[in-house]
Amino acid sequence: VSSSSSAPWHHIENLDLFFSRISFRRAGCTPPSPGLSKNGFTCMLIGEIFELMQFIFVVAFTTFLISCVDYDILFANKAVNHSQHPSEPIKVTLPDAFLPPNVCSARIQANSFLICILVIAGVFWIHRLVKFIYNICCYWEIHSFYINALKIPMSTLPYYTWQEVQARIVQIQKEHQICIHKKELTELDIYHRILRFKNYMVAMVNKSLLPIRFRLPLLGDTVFYTRGLKYNFELIFFWGPGSLFENEWSLKAEYKRAGNRLELAEKLSTRILLIGIANFLLCPLILIWQILYAFFSYTEILKREPGSLGARCWSLYGRCYLRHFNELDHELHSRLSKGYKPASKYMNCFISPLLTIVAKNVAFFAGSILAVLIALTIYDEDVLAVEHVLTTVTLLGVGITVCRSFIPDQHLVFCPEQLLRVILAHIHYMPDHWQGNAHRYETRDEFAQLFQYKAVFILEELLSPIITPLILIICLRPKSLDIVDFFRNFTVEVVGVGDTCSFAQMDVRQHGHPAWMSAGKTEASIYQQAEDGKTELSLMHFAITNPKWQPPRESTAFIGFLKERVHRDSSVALAQQAVLPENALFSSIQSLQSESEPHSLIANVIAGSSVLGFHMGRDGQASRHLSEVASALRSFSPLQSAQQPPSSFQTAGRDGEGAQPRGASAMTASGADARTVSSGSSAWEGQLQSMILSEYASTEMSLHALYMHELHKQHAQLEPERHTWHRRESDESGESAHEELDAQRGAPVPIPRSASYPFSSPRQPAEETATLQTGFQRRYGGITDPGTVHRAPSHFSRLPLGGWAEDGQSARHPEPVPEESSEDELPPQIHKV
Repeated sequence: VSSSSSAPWHHIENLDLFFSRISFRRAGCTPPSPGLSKNGFTCMLIGEIFELMQFIFVVAFTTFLISCVDYDILFANKAVNHSQHPSEPIKVTLPDAFLPPNVCSARIQANSFLICILVIAGVFWIHRLVKFIYNICCYWEIHSFYINALKIPMSTLPYYTWQEVQARIVQIQKEHQICIHKKELTELDIYHRILRFKNYMVAMVNKSLLPIRFRLPLLGDTVFYTRGLKYNFELIFFWGPGSLFENEWSLKAEYKRAGNRLELAEKLSTRILLIGIANFLLCPLILIWQILYAFFSYTEILKREPGSLGARCWSLYGRCYLRHFNELDHELHSRLSKGYKPASKYMNCFISPLLTIVAKNVAFFAGSILAVLIALTIYDEDVLAVEHVLTTVTLLGVGITVCRSFIPDQHLVFCPEQLLRVILAHIHYMPDHWQGNAHRYETRDEFAQLFQYKAVFILEELLSPIITPLILIICLRPKSLDIVDFFRNFTVEVVGVGDTCSFAQMDVRQHGHPAWMSAGKTEASIYQQAEDGKTELSLMHFAITNPKWQPPRESTAFIGFLKERVHRDSSVALAQQAVLPENALFSSIQSLQSESEPHSLIANVIAGSSVLGFHMGRDGQASRHLSEVASALRSFSPLQSAQQPPSSFQTAGRDGEGAQPRGASAMTASGADARTVSSGSSAWEGQLQSMILSEYASTEMSLHALYMHELHKQHAQLEPERHTWHRRESDESGESAHEELDAQRGAPVPIPRSASYPFSSPRQPAEETATLQTGFQRRYGGITDPGTVHRAPSHFSRLPLGGWAEDGQSARHPEPVPEESSEDELPPQIHKV
């Protein structure tokens, strides 16, 4: 922070790091705030201190076990006599197995390999200590910013939502000019600075650029993406020596032009090779640390809860694949946590009958032996003194626990398709071919790549030091040219923010997919399209999460079109009386919902869809799904704020336009401070209000995800579209999808106003079309003045990640870029927004 300015927070030099620490500090508050892991300056300080102590303990304790313990005495292979009378009974104590300090020191000094490891560990610990001191200073600066600038005491910080903190940051910009490059900051500017590099990673995973999917001879299609591999990717691309970025907010100038792309690719390839060799050299040390840390962390848990390794967790690849553009860590964690239970239930559906029979019998035999040993121990405790009896009892207990995990509850009935729809409501992304195939083991195996066993996660982390160098040298180096082209083609310069990933702009015109309601609204080639509806779903998520955000005209028109479609489909549902029936299945699922009302609303939609679709064909069932989700979405768009909320989703379906779920009217002011809305209330009441608003926003996004997937499914049935879970080389020549067939059907109808879509006034369809036709063209060659040029959507043939060609050109044989051409002869690929 510049100390020469009159204001202490004027012109913060590194806003990326500053906003990230603000977000981490806000996300560091423990419950009652959701999604937070630490609480206040004191907890952060103590946590950092214990991390340093933990490292010292692992190194010192391992050294002690190697050099200072006499294992012959510990294992009773050598007798110890404490008295001068040999006839007296010998009682061995634990200190007897410890070597004297001089012997221990001599053994350490004689082991040169151990001394080398200790020196490296000492240097690494000093580095962490310096980093700890620096972080403490930064945390204290953020602590002062919250108190003095944002006027938020630390005692009440846990009761503020991120949107409330963000609103105060936007206001502080007007008063103190923390960013001198523009007068006002938007919510998207703050997200761009916090998630600059993560948006690039999400985009590269979305475009299948990173080598993390492999086809192995015996294992088939596998995904390998660990924390070590991710660290190396970020080291190469973003912040390591010789990376593509010259600082945290600016891509190097040479990577912004295509003139020397081959030279840059060769330079990047050499750098990847050097980092891969460095990983090979450090592999023994990293592997030893991984094994020791895993042993100290999980051995006690495995002994106490042997089934814990059979639990599942969202894989690192799954977190990146399922992440929206511009989604903070605590937002992603909250969303995936809500989908954890249905995901676990879905994976438990696939129990092998043969494996169940084997597990039952093995558990019977092991239990019989264990019962005898326990009975003998109860009769005479000296049985435990017999060699290996205690070990046998422990192993038998672990084996029985493992076998029971393979034996399903005989009273449970699983519905894979319904569970998969519940999962989709929370994770928002799913390959097309999963729908309708939830009962197949192929779908289960692919979902297991996103939702893996904890034991598999630990095993991958242990193997990471060995496999990571191979991936870098063998798989990543050949993609150097594609990586250089990716950063050139998909980097935009935003005023006041710097260079960001163009996908993070969530611009449907530049990166929309025709099969995801962007037909006629996008000019993107297949190379430019975000896969799996990432642009459209990310735009809806950000608009719902940040209701005060004013999207650009193209995004506003897309949101307006979606609202119109929701209104039209819900009107059809009401005309057909498509309300959820009051039957046994519907009532039982509703009664089993122990969570909040928004989650019950999702369950009611899915339960009703299952019941209503039982007596109709697949096409009719899909249409019914679409109408019901549209009706539920429309209930979140209140027209009369004074109306009383219904008590259930059935009432919302019968009352029609005027109905709204409980708390929906409060969502209209979801951007306001919860403490302001509930004036005179306590901090707990304000927190309750914030949680209600957050839950309804989450539910609205879940319904939007279901609705948009149903629309995409209808589009895929009308025109078969490739799915992107496994992208083949044959996809390189695919054409862009045609416009959505039913986009022009239906008469114009009034669009209901929603707090999630921040319009100044409702737009008519004609106005939206005009906006799309006259909107400014943010192409990669520069800026076109708004309203001066009318360009029809252009179609491109797909190319590898080096570029794209017009329809008349061959996609397989692109015209090469001259290697020696001058940079001034080619237009820059960076534009300002």
